[in-house]
Amino acid sequence: MNETTYGLTFWVVFSTALHIIAFIGVILHALRRRRNASATILWIFVAWSFPFFGPLLYLSFGVDRVTLKGLERQITNQLLMQQRDERLVQNNALKAWHLEYLTHSEDLENRVSRKLNMVLDKINPEHPLLGANSILPLVNGDAAYPAMLQAIRTATDHIHIQSFIIHNDEIGRQFLEALKEKALEGVHVRLLFDRFGSTHAYLGGMFRKYRKVPNLEICGWTQANPLKAQFQVNLRNHRKNLVVDGRVAFFGGVNISAANRTSKDRKAIRDYHFKVEGPMVHELQLSFLSDWYFMTRESIDTLLSANFFPKVLSIGKVRARLIDSGPSSPPGLVGETFFNALILAREQVLLVTPYFVPTPDIIKAIQSAARRGVDIRIVLPQHNNHKYAGMASKALFEDLLQAGVRIFQRKPPFIHAKAMVVDNSIALVGTANLDIRSLELNYETTVLFAEPDAVSTLKQMIRDDIAESNEIVLNDWLMRPAIQKLGENLCSLMTPIL
Repeated sequence: MNETTYGLTFWVVFSTALHIIAFIGVILHALRRRRNASATILWIFVAWSFPFFGPLLYLSFGVDRVTLKGLERQITNQLLMQQRDERLVQNNALKAWHLEYLTHSEDLENRVSRKLNMVLDKINPEHPLLGANSILPLVNGDAAYPAMLQAIRTATDHIHIQSFIIHNDEIGRQFLEALKEKALEGVHVRLLFDRFGSTHAYLGGMFRKYRKVPNLEICGWTQANPLKAQFQVNLRNHRKNLVVDGRVAFFGGVNISAANRTSKDRKAIRDYHFKVEGPMVHELQLSFLSDWYFMTRESIDTLLSANFFPKVLSIGKVRARLIDSGPSSPPGLVGETFFNALILAREQVLLVTPYFVPTPDIIKAIQSAARRGVDIRIVLPQHNNHKYAGMASKALFEDLLQAGVRIFQRKPPFIHAKAMVVDNSIALVGTANLDIRSLELNYETTVLFAEPDAVSTLKQMIRDDIAESNEIVLNDWLMRPAIQKLGENLCSLMTPIL
């Protein structure tokens, strides 16, 4: 055996041994806890079929750091809420916000709203249904950005802003410059961005340019730590909230990116955002402060300052409820909310989401509602920006169509909105997609509306999108190419591990 052959044989044996050791390590680690059987089998398959790359994927996506990291987040949130509750005993702004506008679920006349809020009273007691809100829909960045920037420019005390994506483009820089100007005027600005979602801006150094601006604090959300071998790409902060002076707030699905604004050569991404005034502002304020405290450990006394919770006036009639979900909230909080809304429906459900790969119980709830005569209409993008997610959702179409569900594919531009309207009773809007990541892994903000006019307004927004859509017809869908079916089913098989 010559030297070259010997060297080649050595590396083949060595790499094979490494592959087997890594494979056994994945098996032993995957079996340490009880998890979804299909996910475990898929991870074992991936680890064996893709030497080195498969185990690396498992390290990044398959290792369950969610429980530990979620527990850490839960502890900090409970500490903040405990301090909040102690302050509620006192006669200050916190008490006025939390108690004066409280709506008891059992007093609601609408059956769906009453029943759903009674469920939420048990699983989401920290955020009750609050009346006296004013809600203004803002479609796309075309409407949302001017309103948000105007609120920023009129700030006198503080600005708290967070977004999953802040892009390094003209819109991202416009917002950063507006925040800088207010900070230099003496307004205290806190900016929280998700490092994964804002990778382009983070690695491009956009945030570093503003680090030394007085009164402007910038923090990147991450629960990964490569130094500790924690390659965590889950647990993303998907919220997109802005609170100004504790008096006006914005929430919804619109990220801070030029793609959300119409230009000469491009239509804006279709999305729903909302401006709110009233006690819901303080709920969104607390949501931001909880996230900020977790990442920075800034003094709770500072974060629960009365300046952040000024007394609110009754300026509207919308009853609304914050549903902040994530690994630190009750397990499956937003998923259980959607599930209960579906089983309570009696007439119609309008649902719009860009990514539709829900949990089996939600799929069953949709099918059961359709079979008992509920008019179920689902609006999805005609062309998905994540091809894999779009293919996986299409694997569900046949069973849903056979159950009587109507599916609409909205024509471009891409629709990024997330909303559900049940009968004429309640609406759910915010950042949560109907996929595993949003339902179980991401930190999301969803707001429930329980007021006829607000529900009707959102209902008309979804109808406008249906009017710009092509409906999927069952017989036509059954005739699609076999190769397309294979691709859809393959993508669907992979959903448990991602």
